[in-house]
Amino acid sequence: MRNLPKTLTGAVLATALLTACSGQPSAAPSPSPTPTYQLTPRPVRPGEHPVTAAPVTDGDIRFQVIGLQTGLSGFVGSHGEWQAKGQYVVVRIVAENPGRTNSRFVAGRQRLLTADGTAHAVNRFAQAIKRQPDTLPLGAEVRIEMDLWFDVPKNAKITGVRLYGDPPLGVGGTTQGATVPLG
Repeated sequence: MRNLPKTLTGAVLATALLTACSGQPSAAPSPSPTPTYQLTPRPVRPGEHPVTAAPVTDGDIRFQVIGLQTGLSGFVGSHGEWQAKGQYVVVRIVAENPGRTNSRFVAGRQRLLTADGTAHAVNRFAQAIKRQPDTLPLGAEVRIEMDLWFDVPKNAKITGVRLYGDPPLGVGGTTQGATVPLG
């Protein structure tokens, strides 16, 4: 009973300190929002349609499709002209390695999907003439933007693109791919 006044005084003092002047218990400070980069918007290239699909991840690479061109009969590169056997379809992507180790992007693994169920490979000649990468290392936190050129039948209906990343460090084999709808 003798210690009751000391205990009561301690409890009252603790409550007063916790509520400060507001009369409300103090809450933990809320974390500040993570700042974001303010990148300058730029126009979509002539003949290209913007794509607003959500990003997808396969293996160590996060992809976002940002543009699509269809129905191209041919093109001119820096030193050559090339005609499509059917039509060229160009998919503009952003590939990003959000990890802490290197990853590898291989354009030849990417596939354009059509309504007949075919998965079309990148056209290596178009990629080369348009100076787009075939295979390249993506360093830690590296982000690149590029085109994938496909030559598909003239009347093919494009339904999506399947994008393949590099397996995580220490994991053998290949990844399953992530599909982005385009149709």
